[in-house]
Amino acid sequence: MSTFSAPKGTYDLIPPESAQFLAVREAFSAPLRRAGYGYVETPGFEQTGLFSRGVGESTDIVTKEMYTLTTRGGDELALRPEGTASVLRAALQAGLHRGALPAKLWYSGSYYRYERPQAGRYRHFSQVGAEVLGAEDPALDAELIILAADAFRALGLRQVRLLLNSLGDKECRPAYRAALQDFLRALDLDEDTRRRIEINPLRVLDDKRESVQQQLTGAPMMRDHLCEGCKAYHEQVRELLTAAGVAFEDDPRLVRGLDYYTRTTFEFVHDGLGSQSAVGGGGRYDGLSEMIGGPELPSVGWALGVDRTVLALRAEDVAPETPAGAQVFAVPLGEDARRALFAAVIELRREGVAADFAYGGKGMKNAMKSANRSGARFALVLGDRDLAEGVVQLKDLESGEQSPVPLERVVAAVRAKLG
Repeated sequence: MSTFSAPKGTYDLIPPESAQFLAVREAFSAPLRRAGYGYVETPGFEQTGLFSRGVGESTDIVTKEMYTLTTRGGDELALRPEGTASVLRAALQAGLHRGALPAKLWYSGSYYRYERPQAGRYRHFSQVGAEVLGAEDPALDAELIILAADAFRALGLRQVRLLLNSLGDKECRPAYRAALQDFLRALDLDEDTRRRIEINPLRVLDDKRESVQQQLTGAPMMRDHLCEGCKAYHEQVRELLTAAGVAFEDDPRLVRGLDYYTRTTFEFVHDGLGSQSAVGGGGRYDGLSEMIGGPELPSVGWALGVDRTVLALRAEDVAPETPAGAQVFAVPLGEDARRALFAAVIELRREGVAADFAYGGKGMKNAMKSANRSGARFALVLGDRDLAEGVVQLKDLESGEQSPVPLERVVAAVRAKLG
C-alpha cells in the first residue's frame, strides 16, 4: 500500500463502481443535449470575488466552506464551490449575451467545499448542471425541471420528490423581506443568526437546527406576499409541470442556500438519504448577472448531484444500465498464435467491436477464467494447430458451443454472431 491516501472528505472513483457514476452523468446530460443545450467547461478555480459577490457574502458557502488561496502574484483565488456563477462569468466574457438568446448551456464537473464530511456530503463532489441565459419565460423554468425529473425517472428512481416555491422578484421581495426581518428580530437567536437576519433573512428559514425551526412557526411566507406578476408566472410554471405529468409539492419554506435566486425555486429530494436528502435543485436568478458586473440577463438553471444520485440508486437497490465491457475475449495459445490473435483484436476494435485479450502469457485454464470474468459473450481461441489451418475457434461463452471460422473472416463472423 502507498504511504498516501485520498484527502479527508474525498473519494476515488474506481471500476466497477465508477461505471455507475458515468451512467448517472450520461442520464443527466443526454436529455439536455436533445433539448439544444451546448456544453460549457470553466476552470476549477476563479477569482474569489466572483463567488463572494455572486453566491452571497452571508452564505455558509462563502463564509465557511470555500477553499481560497493567494497566488505568488497576490491574486485571490477560490476553488469553485458551485457552477452557476462560473458559467455566467464565462458566458458574459465570451459575449454570448450579445448573440441569439436564450443561450442554453450544460456542464459537468467537480466542485469543492470545506465541510464536515458525512454520508452524501463530500469536500470534493460531482455535479451536472444546466443554465438558460437571457430569457424570462415560465416555459423555460418548466423545461429544465421536466428534463431533470425525466432523467431521474430514466435512471429507474421512484422515490425522488420535487419541491417547488416562488421567491418573488425585486418588486415584491423587499416588502416580504422587511416583514420577515421584523418577525425574526423578536426571536431568541444566536449572534451569527442575528447577523444573517440583517444580510439575508431568507437564509434563516433554511436553518436546519431544531431550536431555530421550532421558533419559525407562524413566520410570514413569501407566497402571501407575491405580486400579481410573480403569482401569474408561478401559476404558469405549475400548470406546465402538471400538463407534462411531473408531480410536485408546494413548499412555501423552500429557499435554497444561495443569495441569487428569484421567482421559481425548486429542489429534488430523496427520502432514502438521511439528512443530506437533496439530490439536485435550482431556480431562476434574474439578478445574478448585474451582481457580478454584467448587464441585465434573466436566467434559470439547476445542478444535480452525481454522488448523491448514486447513493439514491443504492438506497432503492436500482442498478443503472452501464455499458457492456468486452463483447469478445481473445485467448492465444503459443507465440505465433499470440501475434495473429492480437492483430485480430485490433481489427475488431477498429470495426467497433469491444474486444479484450489474455495478456501476461496465461495458460488455457487461467485465460478462460479471465474470459468468463470479462462478461464477454464470445471467446476467440487460437492454438498453433488452428493457426496452421488458418482458422480460429469462436466459442459462445453462454452455451459452450464452439465452431471454427477462417482467421481472415473473423470480424464478419463475430459481427454476424453479435447481430
